[in-house]
Amino acid sequence: MAAVAAVVALTAAGACTIQTVDPETGRPRAGTPASPDPSPDDGRPARPSPTRSSAAPAPTPTRAPEVLWSPGDRGGEVRELQARLRQVQWLYQGPTGTYDVTTAAAVRGFQGKRGLPRTGSTDAVTWRRLLAMTHEPGKWELYASGGQPAAKPDPRCMRGRVLCISKTSRTLRWMVDGRTVSTMAVRFGSQYTPTREGVFNVYFKSRHHVSTLYDSPMPYAMFFSGGQAVHYSANFAATGYYGASHGCVNVRDEGRIAALFAQVRNGDKVVVYW
Repeated sequence: MAAVAAVVALTAAGACTIQTVDPETGRPRAGTPASPDPSPDDGRPARPSPTRSSAAPAPTPTRAPEVLWSPGDRGGEVRELQARLRQVQWLYQGPTGTYDVTTAAAVRGFQGKRGLPRTGSTDAVTWRRLLAMTHEPGKWELYASGGQPAAKPDPRCMRGRVLCISKTSRTLRWMVDGRTVSTMAVRFGSQYTPTREGVFNVYFKSRHHVSTLYDSPMPYAMFFSGGQAVHYSANFAATGYYGASHGCVNVRDEGRIAALFAQVRNGDKVVVYW
């Protein structure tokens, strides 16, 4: 077999290729490109391969949500906040348009229920959650000043002089012969000391009463069942519905219960119902 001559051809790009030549025809045969030595021994140190850092990237600092309203603020936007809090039953007074202690307590309760920081201030995250759960309040909702609307009177309240107390709407109606004289927001006992339901009579009044069992003030107390009475509660006025009584019917508006205390007589009927 004739020997195959190897011819080295220099390409335009400066790369070398190996070609074989047929000795009979003199024509070149296709060859394969010559692969350069991936690590030529030219005396230079090998360049290290780049490596990716294993260190975790620095965390991006998180920004606290923007605070929209906080205690002390006033205005129409605060009034809308209060109206929406009433829709989800975290607030039962107003709206007043003033971001007061009761409003801050309602916001804290709403935030805590949804796993948000309990700041008492309304930030953007809290506001978006409240918007998603409520509807735009109408004029009546924005400017109702009497608190939670009172429930329909129980039929037992329609005759005589009656303290008509609804556990459903958490309101007290003072009624005389079927006519509502005044209404006010109330709260009741906890599940361990529930306010009794039924028909009772006021049997004792005490303007500056102090509980002998709990050593706590009970101003304007009107007793109707054992140690249970309708009376003013400074705690209810300050914290709203985030507490409970020991069985009494608490009133938060001191002016209203002062007027009620002056009108109610021993023997007047008390109806507590759902």
